[in-house]
Amino acid sequence: MNPTKIFICFTTLLFTYTLAATSPPSPITLTPTPAPAPAPDYVNLTELLSVAGPFSTFLKYLQQTKVIETLQNQANNTDEGITLFVPKDKAFTNLKKPSLSNLTADQLKQLCLFHALPHYYSLSDFKNLSDSGPVNTLAGGSYTLNFTDVSGTVKIGSGWTNTEVSSSVHSTDPVAIYQVNRVLLPEAIFGTDIPPPAPAPAPVPDIAPVADAPDADGGKGRAGKASSPSGADRVGVGRWLMMVVVVYGGFMVVL
Repeated sequence: MNPTKIFICFTTLLFTYTLAATSPPSPITLTPTPAPAPAPDYVNLTELLSVAGPFSTFLKYLQQTKVIETLQNQANNTDEGITLFVPKDKAFTNLKKPSLSNLTADQLKQLCLFHALPHYYSLSDFKNLSDSGPVNTLAGGSYTLNFTDVSGTVKIGSGWTNTEVSSSVHSTDPVAIYQVNRVLLPEAIFGTDIPPPAPAPAPVPDIAPVADAPDADGGKGRAGKASSPSGADRVGVGRWLMMVVVVYGGFMVVL
C-alpha cells in the first residue's frame, strides 16, 4: 500500500479517536421510580374500645367468643374494611328479656358478629343503604339489618331491636365504629315472636279553670251568690249588724 495513503488513514483514525475522547458524554435521563403508597395505619380494636367509651361488656363478649380476632382481620387485612356497632354497657344492663345468659357459645358468637358489617360505611353512606333493603352482617345468612336515614339520624332495625346511632366513635377508612343505645338482637336467634312495644303513656290534659256561668236571671243565681258580695249586699249586711236585739226583764229593745 502507498505510504501516503497509510499515513492519511492513520491520521484520520487518530483524529476521530481524539475527538471522541475529548467530547463530553451525552446526558442520561433517568425516569424516577414512583414511591410506594403508604400502608394504612393498623387499628387495634381492643385498645380503641377500651379507651373510647363504656364498652367493657361488649368487649368482654368479643374476647370471650374470639370474634375480636375476626373483626381485627377484617379491619386490617381486607380491602373492604369494617363497620362496627357497639352497645354501651348500660344497654346490656337494661336488657331483661330476652336474656343473653341462655345462649349457646355459637349463638353468642353470632350475636357479636351481628353487630358488624363487612364494609366500611361513613355516616353519609347510610342514606343510600336506606333504599337498598336488608344489609348483610358478618354473621352471614339471615342475619341482616335494616337502615333508615331520618334527617341525618341513622336508625337501625333488626326486628327485635329498634335503635339509632348515638355517636361516632371512630370513622376513618377502613374502620368505622358507631355507638348504639341498645343491643342488636337477631330474629335468627330469638325467633319472630316479637313482643309489641310498650304503649306510650297517655298525655295528661291541661285542665283550665272554669269560669262561673251566669244564671238565667242575669247572674243572680247560685253561681252568682258564691262569688264575692257586691257593694249593695255589703250595705245590707251592715244594716242588719246595726240592729241589736236585747231581751232583758221581759222588754225587747231594738237599737
